[in-house]
Amino acid sequence: MRKKFLNSYWVALAASIVFFGCAKVETFDLNTPTAENITQNPTIQELNNLVTGTESGMRLALGNYLDDVGVIGREMYRFSGSEPRWTTDLPGASPLDSNGFYVTNPWGFWYADIKNANLLIEGAGNCKLIDDTQKKGYTGWAKTIIALDMLMNLNLTYVNGIRTDVANFDKLGPIVSKDDALNYISTLLDAAKDDLTGSNIIFPLSSGFDGFNDAAGLIKFNRALAARVAVYRQSWADALNDLNDSFFSLDGDFNTGVFYVFSSNTGDQLNAFFIAQNSFGEVRPAHPSYAADIEGNDDRIGKATLRTQPVSQNNLTSDRDVWVYTSNTAPIPIIRNEELILIYAEANIQSNDFPTAVSALNKIRTNHNLPVYSGASTMPALIDEMLKQRRYSLFCEGHRWVDLRRYDKLATLPIDRPGDQVWPQFPLPALEQ
Repeated sequence: MRKKFLNSYWVALAASIVFFGCAKVETFDLNTPTAENITQNPTIQELNNLVTGTESGMRLALGNYLDDVGVIGREMYRFSGSEPRWTTDLPGASPLDSNGFYVTNPWGFWYADIKNANLLIEGAGNCKLIDDTQKKGYTGWAKTIIALDMLMNLNLTYVNGIRTDVANFDKLGPIVSKDDALNYISTLLDAAKDDLTGSNIIFPLSSGFDGFNDAAGLIKFNRALAARVAVYRQSWADALNDLNDSFFSLDGDFNTGVFYVFSSNTGDQLNAFFIAQNSFGEVRPAHPSYAADIEGNDDRIGKATLRTQPVSQNNLTSDRDVWVYTSNTAPIPIIRNEELILIYAEANIQSNDFPTAVSALNKIRTNHNLPVYSGASTMPALIDEMLKQRRYSLFCEGHRWVDLRRYDKLATLPIDRPGDQVWPQFPLPALEQ
């Protein structure tokens, strides 16, 4: 595993250092980089390159990840003339392959990004050109990104676990359980918040962090992620406390948040999830249940637009395209206020504060042209309503499969062909077993 891990790291680093072409960032020579040079005697520019690298590396597996969770979660299909496994393995017609790209790519790229962030932590600690508040800015950023990257991999492997002890490249820790991994990620986010508090941010970030690129903003971003982790851990009081310290706003813009950004600049990355409407060959059609189950007048139907003609592959058919990211440079949310409002609703449901939860759910409903909630004020009914609103508000943002699994509702997902099944998690990559 370590050789693959190392190779993936340098691929990610090489891809990442050109990410900020428009920001005129100087880069170090990739012909002669060593971890020792970067960590033991770094310049400020080299530290900033590592920040750039971590932000860029976060994106490398994103299209793959969204396809993974979107297909298994029956949000969409993925049709491809060159890759049949999207319509065999992922929908459950064939077993998931521990050597399959759909698990090895996310695992490798996100651990490569984690390696980048760990180098940044070590380098900032040893840099003699910055003061303690500036060091804390670098380490707070790095720990936040490590936590996010680990969470993304854990979302895929779930009960199969992940590695959390990876700071020592030559002595990796064991695979740990889902619960232990979530506890570790939560603790790491808290440590990152402590570092960011009183820190001085001197490194550049992309436009995806506009409004959140100082210490106060990064703390709000960190606490938003912490709230997501808290509901995964069923720590409802923690979720509400974390929301209070985040950018959560019940009356705020749904799209306030932090985003992965893309561009057509030389050397940068395009949004890999974008496919033009009415395409053939490579297509991301919406699952038919998206339109079949939506309430009348819900404006979120615009996320799954009608095709001029249906498209089919391997006995799967759809007449709608996924239309969430409408250009090859469209940003993809890391986390945004609409998700935070839904986390607020969920935590209040689980805390038996049903009036507050209904008020939050009605913010979502009325902003999408729906009447206020008129169902039962019981925990089961409100959980179903919350999950329905998450389904439509966060469509193809990477949540539905994770959400239904959290509530033991994967059996409610449709089966499209005899013999298909809904996978509860991905296997660990073969090299990790």
